[in-house]
Amino acid sequence: MNAAVRLLERATASVVGIHASVPQDHPSVAVGLGSDRRGTGTLISEDGLILTVNYVVMGARSLIVTLSDSRQYDGRIVAQDFLSNLALVKVEASGLPAAQVASSKECVAGQDVFTVTSTGDESRRADSGIISYIGPFDALWEFMLDRCIISSAMNFGFGGAPLFNAKGEVIGVAYLSMTEVGRSLLAIPTELFIEARDELLAHGRRVSVRPWAWFGLLSYVLREHIVVAGLLPGGPADKAGLKQGDVILAIDDQEVNDRRALYQALRAHQPGEPVSFKVFRDNKVETLKLKGIRIEDYFG
Repeated sequence: MNAAVRLLERATASVVGIHASVPQDHPSVAVGLGSDRRGTGTLISEDGLILTVNYVVMGARSLIVTLSDSRQYDGRIVAQDFLSNLALVKVEASGLPAAQVASSKECVAGQDVFTVTSTGDESRRADSGIISYIGPFDALWEFMLDRCIISSAMNFGFGGAPLFNAKGEVIGVAYLSMTEVGRSLLAIPTELFIEARDELLAHGRRVSVRPWAWFGLLSYVLREHIVVAGLLPGGPADKAGLKQGDVILAIDDQEVNDRRALYQALRAHQPGEPVSFKVFRDNKVETLKLKGIRIEDYFG
């Protein structure tokens, strides 16, 4: 019991609160993330490097980082990875209580995990559970993971909380609280950070990955048909005339009937390349030519 308490104390000490202030005119505000964001991060080095989720800090004009002992620091974004949706923040300090980051590749369903979330300044809330799913994930928006972790340990904050294994190692970063499908948390696996760490620190972004076309569309699947659920204002799909309610039949004459296939077809293109969308609209089939952009150029 004492060992478990000490483990939780060490883990909690590494968890920080992040308060991000974002200008009202930043695109991320218009899509519902708000201009005043409070999220969670994890100290992963004694000199103040923090791992969090990108949407917490995206567009931030200022960052205030609060440690569990109430110390506060100004933070700065040092890297953003729009492929994994992870970000790195830095505070200027030393001797901070850092957690160990480990790969989740050896994790299995049924494994014990726990999370610690910042719920405002120095307040923290912990929850435990098990891993219930490891596998692919695709979102309503243009985002997918080849591998995600879903657990019954809940994230009570805005996002970015660490998912710990029984050794107190960080194996995931909270991305979504999936309360609509039960008591669960979807986390981004930390190997996506580990594999990209050097280039993120050196360049502030992924440079080894070929740029992919992004269109700013939201979609859902209805009876094996992909329906446009919405468009991000001023995004490529919005500007090109794609409409909410359009049914996407094919990309470049290749049929797509699930969201993952759609995203893969779009990502096969580079920004600026023409992409043919065959859509069903107003009881007829139409073809639209779209050109995607770098997602960083919209949200950066």
